[in-house]
Amino acid sequence: MDKNCGEFFLNWAGAFQAGVEAAGGKGWNLGRLERYGFNVPTGGCLAAKAYRSFIETNNLLEDVEKITRNVTTGNIGDMEIEQKLFLLREKIIAGHIPSNVRDELENNLRTAGILEKPVAVRSSATAEDSGKASFAGIHESFLNVRGLDNILSAINECYASLWTPRAVSYRRKMNVKDDEVIPAVVIMEMVEAEAAGVGFTCDPRTGQEFIILISANYGLGESVVSGAIEPDEYRLDLTFEITQKRIGRKEGKTIAQKGGGTEFVESAGSAAGQVLSDENIRRLGMLIQRVFDALGSGEQHQDVEWVFDGKDFLLVQARPVTALPRYTFDEIKNQPDIWSNANIRDAAPMVQSTLNWSFFRLSEKFRDNTNDGLDYKIPPGLRYIRLYQGRAYLNMSMQQWILYDAIGITPRQINEGMGGHQPEIEINEKKPCRGIKGCKRLGRLVKIFFRGLKIIKSVQKSFDRVDNFTKGLLKENFKGLTEKELIDKFTEIKSVYIEYYPVFLSCVFCANMDSLIKTLEKYFPGKGKAYANTLMAGRGDIPSAEQGYRLVELAETARGDSAARRFFSGDNYHPLLWEKELPEESPFKQSFRNFLAEYGHRGVYEMDIINPRWRGDPSYPLNVIRSTMETADLGKIRARQKEKADEVWHEINHKVPFYRRGSINRFLKQAVKGMGIREMSKSVLVKISELMRLVFQEMGRRLAERGILAEPADIYHCTCSEIFSILQGDWDGRGLNILVAERKVRRKEMEALSPPDLIVDEAPHFAEPAARGQGNALTGIGVAAGRASGTAKIISHPDEGEKLRAGDVLVAPSTDPGWTPLFLRASAIVVETGGFGSHGSIVAREYGIPAVVNIPGIMTIIKDGQSITVDGDEGKLYL
Repeated sequence: MDKNCGEFFLNWAGAFQAGVEAAGGKGWNLGRLERYGFNVPTGGCLAAKAYRSFIETNNLLEDVEKITRNVTTGNIGDMEIEQKLFLLREKIIAGHIPSNVRDELENNLRTAGILEKPVAVRSSATAEDSGKASFAGIHESFLNVRGLDNILSAINECYASLWTPRAVSYRRKMNVKDDEVIPAVVIMEMVEAEAAGVGFTCDPRTGQEFIILISANYGLGESVVSGAIEPDEYRLDLTFEITQKRIGRKEGKTIAQKGGGTEFVESAGSAAGQVLSDENIRRLGMLIQRVFDALGSGEQHQDVEWVFDGKDFLLVQARPVTALPRYTFDEIKNQPDIWSNANIRDAAPMVQSTLNWSFFRLSEKFRDNTNDGLDYKIPPGLRYIRLYQGRAYLNMSMQQWILYDAIGITPRQINEGMGGHQPEIEINEKKPCRGIKGCKRLGRLVKIFFRGLKIIKSVQKSFDRVDNFTKGLLKENFKGLTEKELIDKFTEIKSVYIEYYPVFLSCVFCANMDSLIKTLEKYFPGKGKAYANTLMAGRGDIPSAEQGYRLVELAETARGDSAARRFFSGDNYHPLLWEKELPEESPFKQSFRNFLAEYGHRGVYEMDIINPRWRGDPSYPLNVIRSTMETADLGKIRARQKEKADEVWHEINHKVPFYRRGSINRFLKQAVKGMGIREMSKSVLVKISELMRLVFQEMGRRLAERGILAEPADIYHCTCSEIFSILQGDWDGRGLNILVAERKVRRKEMEALSPPDLIVDEAPHFAEPAARGQGNALTGIGVAAGRASGTAKIISHPDEGEKLRAGDVLVAPSTDPGWTPLFLRASAIVVETGGFGSHGSIVAREYGIPAVVNIPGIMTIIKDGQSITVDGDEGKLYL
């Protein structure tokens, strides 16, 4: 038999291995906490099997079955039923623990060193503390129990508490069967508590999720959980800064009596001070966040009971928060939350790495800063983004309502801009710009317009500040820093990120072609969008497009460089050897160094910190150069762009009055400038992300060197709270390697799942594949003008880009800037997701390549090698 698992008694490791069915919810969660390195009092769990043995030994099975058959929600309050429940409890309390159970319990408590010490005896039913039902306060617990006989009596009392009217009524209400709730019993050493309380990784009263809420009192935690006093209440944000403190009256405290049991002692004014120091509040906040990361996988909020012994914090319970109020706008509370992978699937379609999601959650708190000066009230701390099976989804119900209510943009317009396959929320108003509300919306639109102009004028200063900061840090040697200095360096980078993030969000509004399209539509009905798209080609200084142009130039340079040709065509070609194998006099080598100096911070799916940057691993751009070396011709691309634009300008000069042509040119320049700023804002954000990655790489190296992690790259499967708890000396890292190994397995399992397009409340929904219309056509959103035919190439990831030949039609699931070097090889682009404002759409317009996006199921509808025609003007795809 496993040393952790007796027949009836389980230590914490045994409780984890045996699972909820044996250890109950409380026991299993304590086993998990101990496994992942949390400080848990010495103890273990009397398994559910012991209760079954107890019931059989005391001939109580028939009594239990009668209760199960006869008690319903309708009669639970009847005096007769309550009497039967009372008699059953009395029989259980008077029953005796079977001798084999008693002997094993006694031996294990003695071995653990707590038989003669005061212990807590707590119910741990098999359905308790689960995601379905918490059973909070339903079953009995006993503190400061001394001696084996008293422990056995407390166990009987725990068993009996299963059959109180309160417990039975709760089970009936929650549709939990009696035989699904079998009591195990947790027995753990009592902690000499200087203070104790509870902590939540959300606000269970309001539903706000981006806070940590702590309640604290002196003495044992019983006074807090029972509601006997008004405790201190502390609120922290996700950076562990204390945002609010309310010092409670703390009318008294619960303490352990010398002979056993507890008593409530009135404070008599001695408890007026703050229970925990600010430093300890932050330590506890980080500890509670670690429970959320470990037990809740960064998704399921946790309710944690803690004890402070004057030096360290110990955890005595953790369970999921099962009933969190919905926190949204009153106007859409009667409609479901629609979570969509729209827009976000372009940049981050993959299963999020643990570290990336840990840091990304911090970004949510900075969204509130972008509303300053717009005279529109957005409740703080709204949850705009969530994980489902490891992938990120946007709350499109909330996005649609905010943009409609604030500035009158309709849900249909939002869906077209962001892509995705979500429905539109219901809005009762027919005219968003009528009446007092409409005037306010128009006023906000004007403010946003002028803010956009201001951003266009001033944003370069923000870009330059970040650029200078990142250039300086790239020269630093992080290996030479102490751990405190390394943490300080991260804090410095984070501060720059916090300052810059609202600028990044504001730049999204700069990418606007509405004025240009509306003006062209007036003179060219039905062609305004197509003409605007054509005029955009080759006009912008767009980083994500410019890197593609530069790679074409590099391919041309390599073609004329004999050393580069030998390197790329050699039998033993390996991209990471380019510095070693290319001579210093190679023109290509010098040009590629310059390319990395400017674009080395970028990468494929660069919004996840786990993915390499080209500066550290230039394999991808080098492979693109290798595959296009013989066909690269930037002059031909520029000539094609100019030819198409000249045709549209000819039409404009012919049909548009001369006094309106200036406004078209002005709107075009504004649109080009705005698109460039939008793309540059992301490029600058990624520069900060590269610095974060370098700092975390060094942290990973150190933790691996200390044996806490198996390898440096495991840092990407850790959370910020875990990493900094170790580096700050609050945790020795015990159990982190186990947690990392489990996360890596879970990540692979989630990567194998097909992600749904929508989550409606909690139900996954897959978009129906696009239906074929007249002429065997599929309809999407036309985002880049023109019409082209070619052979379809299904490319699931940019690393498969070598399959794409010049003139093929690129068919992709999504496109982030890492995809864009492939665009210049394609005659047209088709994308399963995306909208008019997606990165891929912006770059396709810049390159002048016909593109249609947001066609559900296109990756399976089209067959590799099939001949197709893409009409970017009409948003049609002809098979």
